[in-house]
Amino acid sequence: MRKREQLISTLQHIAVLLFGTFLLAFTYYHINFQNHLTEGGFVGLALLGKYVLGLPPALSILALDIPVMAIALFLKGRKFLVSTMIATTSFSIFYALLERYSVIVIDLQHNLFIAALLSGILTGFATGIVLRVGGASGGDDILSLLVSRWTGIKLGTVFFLFDGIVLLLCLFYMPLRETLYTILAVSIAGQMITLTVSYGAKKTATNPVLPKGISPQPVKSKTVQVMQSAH
Repeated sequence: MRKREQLISTLQHIAVLLFGTFLLAFTYYHINFQNHLTEGGFVGLALLGKYVLGLPPALSILALDIPVMAIALFLKGRKFLVSTMIATTSFSIFYALLERYSVIVIDLQHNLFIAALLSGILTGFATGIVLRVGGASGGDDILSLLVSRWTGIKLGTVFFLFDGIVLLLCLFYMPLRETLYTILAVSIAGQMITLTVSYGAKKTATNPVLPKGISPQPVKSKTVQVMQSAH
């Protein structure tokens, strides 16, 4: 009986991860990529490496992710790492399938405010789901969690500083207009992540009870876009 319950719990956990990463991939392809919004985090750094130094983005992402994953295994345990690997792998697969087979086109280039609003809400909700069940959507998420723990700086501040620096660097290859709307999108996503992670949690006299490893401060979206978009 206990094994059956554990199996059901594991399948539910995986199902939530897959739902979150599918929604994330759908949004990043149909909203961000199709409307030329950029991204912060490791993807932003990888794209910067491609345009400035000619480095393959896929290899850059791998080089950035591997050390962070190794540190996460040591500090946060195998369960967290497995959930994160499921999330990052399924996101890449979903994105590749959508890019190849999806016939949906959401053209919002003449209204990037709506594009940024939709991107922020949907990516924030999707990322919040993944965080809520104890995973992360990429190595940059893990890095921000670890830096926040080591330094005592609020998690939302760490995400904001990291994204802000990367997005400013992205001005080397991205127009100012798209970059500013991307900053708006990640700001909205940060609020949405906080709402998703903390929704339904019982509150104590000081802070809400959040899933293990998640800080109650606002956090920002750090989702990873697959490298097919790096043209």
